Amino acid sequence: MIELLFKELRIEHICNPKLKNSYISIKPVHTDGEQIAKIVVKTPKVSQKILHELLANREVWIRKQILKFQKIKLKKINLEDEVLIFGEIYSLDSDEASWLREKLMTIQTDDIPKILKAYDAFYMQLSKKYLTQRVDFFAKTMGLEYSEIKFKKLKSRWGSCDSKKAITLNTQLMKVEKELIDYVVVHELSHIRHMNHSKYFHAHVEKYLPNSMILRKTLKNTHF
Repeated sequence: MIELLFKELRIEHICNPKLKNSYISIKPVHTDGEQIAKIVVKTPKVSQKILHELLANREVWIRKQILKFQKIKLKKINLEDEVLIFGEIYSLDSDEASWLREKLMTIQTDDIPKILKAYDAFYMQLSKKYLTQRVDFFAKTMGLEYSEIKFKKLKSRWGSCDSKKAITLNTQLMKVEKELIDYVVVHELSHIRHMNHSKYFHAHVEKYLPNSMILRKTLKNTHF
């Protein structure tokens, strides 16, 4: 991996001779600097001239993606005494965080990996309780039956529903507002009826959440 500068943008270039095409990916990074996006370019073996031509051709798109990330206002928490639940920051002294507070009392304050695992475990147990309730509520409301619910900490999606009607939900959902959680639940349950994203699928979601399109856009701009 080589880091290069394209105009004022920092780019990570990964050269893989096995690749047939070139790819550009942009992901949010949470820093206090001006650039809050990680730009990675993966290419087969190419010259610096071709690499710069590729970046020049995609510059407008790259800057649009960075602008989107700059508009996202992420709530930052102090791992030592705060926790994010349903879009709100709670003190570890609050009733909402009692389970996590007791867990953290057994961990040394400088053991960051264990602290992060404690937070993950907290969101897991919270998910099993709250998300199960919401799935059951909407499944009954929508007249649908699912086979099982799985809970995982996912990096690239909020949830999924497979052909066997098994629903998987991201434990990070416990950090967002309740209405966004409901959108994901209804979205995945609707896949039991429509295993696609056709107009019929979106109409089905909108039937139970009239503001689903607004919620969808909000969720797309939410990253953790």
